[in-house]
Amino acid sequence: MGQVRKFRITVNGKVYEVEAEEVTGGPVTPPAPEKVAVAPSAPVADPVPAPPPARAFSGGSIAVEAPLPGAVLDVKVVEGQGVESGQVLVILEAMKMENEITAPRAGTVREVRVTKGATVNAGDVLVVLA
Repeated sequence: MGQVRKFRITVNGKVYEVEAEEVTGGPVTPPAPEKVAVAPSAPVADPVPAPPPARAFSGGSIAVEAPLPGAVLDVKVVEGQGVESGQVLVILEAMKMENEITAPRAGTVREVRVTKGATVNAGDVLVVLA
């Protein structure tokens, strides 16, 4: 038998711990079921969501970038608008899921570089904050 390895997997923001056995060669035959008492494990704390990727520009401005490729469903801000940290700037559809791209800090929208319906790649600048 192969080595059993433990993995932590995040699905829709919820963390699961799973064990998997590495197998090599030939077909895999499932082991006979065992009757084992399973003690509930302590819940794993939900991870703190990472801020969206941002790149520093000259003059203290930062660029909020697309974290993954997708289509722009909506742009929630306009140039000159003040925003708070965590405020939704753009809604990006990727892998049939809506992703809210938020402001990493408070500031003023200096540039909006995308429009509703546009397609973006990971790392494309969506909004520049001053």
